[in-house]
Amino acid sequence: MSSSKFEAAIRAIDEAHAQDPRVVPIGGEEVPYELFYSQKMSDYLKKCDPNATEILRLAIRAQHLRRWEVPRDSYPMNKIGYHQWRTYLKKRQAELATQICLNSGYSEEDAHRVGALVKKENLKQDAETQTLEDVACLVFLDDQFEEFEKGHDEEKIINILKKTWFKMSERGHELALGIKMSERARGLVEKALAA
Repeated sequence: MSSSKFEAAIRAIDEAHAQDPRVVPIGGEEVPYELFYSQKMSDYLKKCDPNATEILRLAIRAQHLRRWEVPRDSYPMNKIGYHQWRTYLKKRQAELATQICLNSGYSEEDAHRVGALVKKENLKQDAETQTLEDVACLVFLDDQFEEFEKGHDEEKIINILKKTWFKMSERGHELALGIKMSERARGLVEKALAA
């Protein structure tokens, strides 16, 4: 059973996601993309860790909080610009999530823990951070990969898949291998794993 402060925080996070002007068609309706993404993150968390703490569930739901407000092209379109963009987003999204948790009645410690998870602090050493990374990678593979790979050459895609795979746990690997993909996408994943 979830606490009332958890429900308040999830509601505030979802209200922020619902402001995303980008929409995707889901079941005959247009849904704000980040709201769709965050719900997919929560769905994958249930597969990875059905007994996840409220703190992890909040961090998962807040992963791309208001991300559309800082478009990728607001930074140089090169590798350095990409890393600057990602670093800024992590910090900003963690601050926004922390504030929502504080406003919803969470302690400073718990609110800052949500923020640390959103920033993916201590990946590979912190089990909850690792679970969040697994979930983000799974959503990428399930929801974004096939469209993403069309815009890049095969070598770059294979390198991205190798990096994605390296960041994941064994449980994440198991779930990733069960994702339904097109024949082409599956072939790229197999090439990356064989490399």
